[in-house]
Amino acid sequence: MDLFSRKIVGWELSRNVDTDLTLKALNKAVQSRGEIDGCIHHSDHGSQYLAGAYIERLHQLGMLPSMGEVGNSYDNAFAESLNKTVKNEEVWINEYETFEQAYKGIEEYVKKYNGRRLHSSIGYVPPNEYEQQQLNMIKVL
Repeated sequence: MDLFSRKIVGWELSRNVDTDLTLKALNKAVQSRGEIDGCIHHSDHGSQYLAGAYIERLHQLGMLPSMGEVGNSYDNAFAESLNKTVKNEEVWINEYETFEQAYKGIEEYVKKYNGRRLHSSIGYVPPNEYEQQQLNMIKVL
């Protein structure tokens, strides 16, 4: 999630919580955003985020890794809140029969989230609209 706009920029679903999963999500974010040199990447202390391959990829991208205190549930509150939202608004209300159905359902949800879900922290507009507003303001300046 990009905290500036609350947009989901990189995500992935897997049967395994491992470095491959997090690398795929990170690479999707890079593909979505393009140049990200100097961005701060905040995560928890999960082994998939501490893996050498993951840290190396962050350095290749020029991203700055950030991790808070071990056991501080408030430290990654934005990510935890997003996970809860996806589960409440998509996962728990559907009865997926296959992994592929779950993947497609979440993929569609992310598109709706970015395109239609309103956020109080960005003026009650969806993330895509907020980002467009900000780009328009920059063009005016």
